[in-house]
Amino acid sequence: MEKLIEEFSFGLFIWQTVIFVGLVLLLKKFAWKPILDAVNEREEGIKGALEAADEARKELQNLNADNEKLIKEARAEREVMIKEARELKEKMIADAKGQAKAEADKLVAQAQETIESEKKAAVADIKKQVAELSIAIAEKVIKEELSNSSKQDQLVSDLVKDIEIN
Repeated sequence: MEKLIEEFSFGLFIWQTVIFVGLVLLLKKFAWKPILDAVNEREEGIKGALEAADEARKELQNLNADNEKLIKEARAEREVMIKEARELKEKMIADAKGQAKAEADKLVAQAQETIESEKKAAVADIKKQVAELSIAIAEKVIKEELSNSSKQDQLVSDLVKDIEIN
């Protein structure tokens, strides 16, 4: 350190100071200003990117909220559609049951009417056959009874008695 102080030259010091100041001025004009401008531009770009990222985040949150809302609405619509489909199914089943019951009742009524008409026809046929048999039997009995004259007199007197009583 002492050697530096002994060899100190005032002229050299001034030239070095002038060169240093000149170098600082040159650097300020040609280097620092463009470097600071680049740093400032980068800083502004980063701020802009952060603001854009915040806006994008907010927009994403809005979109997520909208999506959730749409999903809820879609679920509600689906539930309504399922409920309507169930009600329609139950109504169709009830209608089909009612229609089947009506058809069954109609068929039972037709069968009962058919049975009743067949029964009436059978009873009429039986009455007809009984009448025919009765007439045939009466005819045979009368032929036999009327072949004998004493029996004819007896039959006529019995018939007269029955008529008078009634």
